[in-house]
Amino acid sequence: MSEKNSMSRRHFVAGASGLVLASAATRGRAAEETSKLAVDGGEKAVKAVPPSQPRWGEVEQKQLQEMLKHSSLFYWKGPQTEILKQRFQEFCPVKYAHNCSSGTAAIHIAVAAAGIGLGDEVITSPITDIGTVIGIIYQQAVPVFADLGEGTYNLDVADVERRITPKTKAIIAVHLTGNPCDLDALKALADRHNLILIEDCAQAWGAKYRGRPIGTVGHIACFSLQNSKHITCGDGGMVGSSDERFGPLLQKYGDKGGNRSKWGGFDGFATNYRMSEPQAAVAAAQLTRLEEIVQKRAKLGNLLTEKIADLPGIIPHDVRPEDRAVYWFYMFRIRPEAFKCGRSEFVKALQAEGATVQGGYIKYPLYQEPVFQNHGFFAGRWPVKEMGLTDMDFTKHKCPEAEEILVTNIRVPIYEHMTEEYVLGVAEAIRKVARHYAV
Repeated sequence: MSEKNSMSRRHFVAGASGLVLASAATRGRAAEETSKLAVDGGEKAVKAVPPSQPRWGEVEQKQLQEMLKHSSLFYWKGPQTEILKQRFQEFCPVKYAHNCSSGTAAIHIAVAAAGIGLGDEVITSPITDIGTVIGIIYQQAVPVFADLGEGTYNLDVADVERRITPKTKAIIAVHLTGNPCDLDALKALADRHNLILIEDCAQAWGAKYRGRPIGTVGHIACFSLQNSKHITCGDGGMVGSSDERFGPLLQKYGDKGGNRSKWGGFDGFATNYRMSEPQAAVAAAQLTRLEEIVQKRAKLGNLLTEKIADLPGIIPHDVRPEDRAVYWFYMFRIRPEAFKCGRSEFVKALQAEGATVQGGYIKYPLYQEPVFQNHGFFAGRWPVKEMGLTDMDFTKHKCPEAEEILVTNIRVPIYEHMTEEYVLGVAEAIRKVARHYAV
């Protein structure tokens, strides 16, 4: 080898070392750019949000066209109503099913059919739509709010038991966000204390508890068909039961208190919660899409948990592996002491990364809403309290975990049109922001 082309070992090692250092520096700069928050000018973790897809189309049009051939649009013995009930019972196999005007109506029908009335107490969740408790209050009963699980956002069974009194008549278990409650434990508790277990499945179409369809473990099940739910007809509801004490009463309490199958006047009193045939047609068509919708949502929500579960300071959505949560939305929490920022700054950083997230859910636990704080349910008054039939004082009511959930949670929308790529991007955004602000 000529002297001109030769290189000493020392020079070779020195040159190679320089290349290694230069390469490491390049990688370091790339890593720094990747980890730099988008809110500070870094690259976004989420490249694109999938566009939304139509929620109705030819299937619904065909069902509506069939409906328009009928001579009546009234629900009783209506063909579309019968199809809706049949399809509902295929996925939620209860003996009795009744369609109604809303999820709120479904709960009120269930409460009335259960015989809940003057001064009775019903234990339920403080984080839910107010429709969960409207029926309780209209029956002149008393909602009692129990605390929730840290990451399930569902009733804490131990706290439910602590709040049972001789006046307790029922438990309404809310499957919040589509995550099944611990139904076996709640049912055992209800049986032990001779209580009625009502399932509020408004956000849980297609969810499964240990392989069993949601709505089939409790005594009565209630579903919502409101516009934002997994399936919809704009607004509507379903209520069902296999219990012979309550199932035969569902139609009666959804239709002014009259039993149409044994018409002989009114032996009860109820409001009009009827659904029309056009609504039933759309809901029946929507049910043909249900399994596809919830399978996709379950897969995407579980994928998000898989990718963020190991992050310090993050409480992922707590779903038992033997259950199927259907993620009306996904919710995780941050532990304030683990980060150098508050929730609003954390959310702002995630949004800058391209993640369509929001901080919070409802503003307060229900008992902190003004109407509860003022006990002003009926023209500013609460007859049950005025009559001395309850000593409930919502100004003193406390559910510490529920209150903490509402100031530390972050909501991630989950829709069936979203892709795994998008959810992985959201997970990377959460990881990126959590690492940046970690204490």
